[in-house]
Amino acid sequence: MDFYTVVLRPSREYWVALCLENGIVGQGDTQEQAITKLREAVQSFQEVYVSQADVYCNPISIKELHEFLTVESKEPVSENYEFRAVYA
Repeated sequence: MDFYTVVLRPSREYWVALCLENGIVGQGDTQEQAITKLREAVQSFQEVYVSQADVYCNPISIKELHEFLTVESKEPVSENYEFRAVYA
């Protein structure tokens, strides 16, 4: 695959990036840092996935996406999310 679909959302003190194709998550102080961490995690996962036959890899479900986008907080939650194609 040439790229992954990534959803970015702010969390209290950092940004979180979720890969929809495999459920891997990265976080960082900025959007770009979260994407960099996600890219590193995806690359590490791919190495393991290729070398071991018993590693599970599936796209996330709608329920999992909803859980990711739903942030429980006493303060109002930003509903600004960003989708990106990230090349890995």
